[in-house]
Amino acid sequence: MTDTSTREHRDAGPELVPAKMHLASPASPVTGRVVRNERCTASKKAAGFVRHIEFDVSGTPLAGSFVSGQSFGVLPPGVDANGKAHKLRLYSLASPTVGEDGQGCVVATTVKRLIDEHWESSKLYLGVASNYLCDLKVGDTVQLTGPSGKRFVLPQRPAEHDYVFFATGTGIAPFRGMVLDLLRTAPGAKIALVMGSPYASDLVYHEQMTELASKHSNFQYITAISREKQADGKPAMYVHERLTHSRERLEPLLASERGLIYICGIAGMELGVLQQLAGVLPTSDRERYVEGDAEVMREPKSWTRQMLHKQVKPTRRVFMEVY
Repeated sequence: MTDTSTREHRDAGPELVPAKMHLASPASPVTGRVVRNERCTASKKAAGFVRHIEFDVSGTPLAGSFVSGQSFGVLPPGVDANGKAHKLRLYSLASPTVGEDGQGCVVATTVKRLIDEHWESSKLYLGVASNYLCDLKVGDTVQLTGPSGKRFVLPQRPAEHDYVFFATGTGIAPFRGMVLDLLRTAPGAKIALVMGSPYASDLVYHEQMTELASKHSNFQYITAISREKQADGKPAMYVHERLTHSRERLEPLLASERGLIYICGIAGMELGVLQQLAGVLPTSDRERYVEGDAEVMREPKSWTRQMLHKQVKPTRRVFMEVY
């Protein structure tokens, strides 16, 4: 039987970096000015349209107020079909804590255009905020709020930990900022970013992550392509399957007392990661990240999302932001 007090001590998780919150509200937003807007997928032939957009927030309460992992709000102009102002949309910060400019005055996010067909009417549906942001030109202004979020951030003492980041699609945004922060402030920390996408052409920030991995021996960049063969010759796979196919690279980080896990991307991916962890790691290592009744833990393949945080409980060493 596991000693409860020992388990609680072990899973208390790290002390997190202090994060400022809600300095600019929807009622009193600040004005940001677009200074950069460009595609950030690995190929112009990518199935989706994803853009890296930077805003200058100099002279506002948001300047120098973010830490990597947080979000900011965007207030799209205009009204909805009912004549009401469009609601606030949150976007993950893609910048390190020092911003794109090194002073915290230029912040970035990663936006995918939403172009879909309505399930009932079959009419074309265009995402209000995503297309508004992607259409912005350098010099355009936008109404911003924030910062938001204080849990999905780095530890206050980042050098004391090792990190495995799991991302899909635009879920890489907060990890871009976190990786840049860690390489600057915690050069001794071991970092692995597992990035998933349907096709290699859809990988976001692929060139930058590849370059960072080539320059920093403590940073591994590992891709998981779900609809075509991998560049390393391994079969098509989802992001969580890298825990098996790249076990020799990831397990040393996860088996360490220093290990932390961050997950960001489409809802459902977190279940796959936790299931794979339970199947790959020895019990003593697995319990650092996920716990539950002994009978439930023996059958990870039977887990469902409804069981998360109830029968299956991620510990405070696991940070999740899914949408």
